[in-house]
Amino acid sequence: MATAPLSQPRAGVALRDYTTWKVGGPAAWFAEPADQGELIAHAAWAAASGLPFRCIGAGSNLLIADGGLDGLTLCNRRLQGSRLDPGEGWVEAEAGEPIPTLARKAARSGLRGLEWAVGIPGTVGGAVVMNAGAQGGCTAEWLVSVRVLDPRRPDAPFELAAADLAFAYRHSRLQEEPLLVLSARFRLEPGHDPAVLSARTSANLQSRTSTQPYQQPSCGSVFRNPEPLKAGQLIESLGLKGLAIGDAQVSPIHANFIVNTGAATASDIDALIRQVQQRVLESRGVRLHPEVQRLGF
Repeated sequence: MATAPLSQPRAGVALRDYTTWKVGGPAAWFAEPADQGELIAHAAWAAASGLPFRCIGAGSNLLIADGGLDGLTLCNRRLQGSRLDPGEGWVEAEAGEPIPTLARKAARSGLRGLEWAVGIPGTVGGAVVMNAGAQGGCTAEWLVSVRVLDPRRPDAPFELAAADLAFAYRHSRLQEEPLLVLSARFRLEPGHDPAVLSARTSANLQSRTSTQPYQQPSCGSVFRNPEPLKAGQLIESLGLKGLAIGDAQVSPIHANFIVNTGAATASDIDALIRQVQQRVLESRGVRLHPEVQRLGF
């Protein structure tokens, strides 16, 4: 086994404490690096030790099995920080920076482009991987490049241009390749009134919180919209609001949300996702595809 990084990975950490659904079993090994250097050291240790390796951010759009995960799980929430150039419009952010935080910083700096992101419960890294979007905007519109790490070669981080990420609706090549986002670079529109942008950002947040179940544990939207249809409308049209398996429930507020009403398990949520998919397919002939990434199933 290789020498461990300075901050020793911990064994058996409950991952339910690191997901927005509040479900998930233990990580065989777990660490929260304080900076990119420490994250790279952990990745190198895992590679040299022959351990499977993955990284989680805010834990939204993520369903971790009740049995937990083998190998090393890293959480990048501590990798926060950003640099903004209000004159040129450049923004660079660490992968663990909450995307709502970055949206507010940009608005206060008079940089237009991220107002849509204020209600998304995720990190910059997660937003890049999922091509997150809302309110008519998405990550791919403003991203210039990302700095990534290949866990198979943890000593050589490199950059990818946005054009190389094969962006599509809620998709990027990073969902299919074992590359870890370290930081991202955006080009926004400078010269706008910060007060106007901040007001627009706050209005977007109010719109989301008033129509979605933000007071209960969820992962955000469960299914991709089967354009031009809306997943929530399809589910609601079948009377599935309130449908429950155990303590996992299709939200009575927004049908594209599944909430944990108390002691739901990952298996409850997974079963409910599959039941909703089956009901929609049988009744409407539409196959719903989850935005949610399943780990450990």
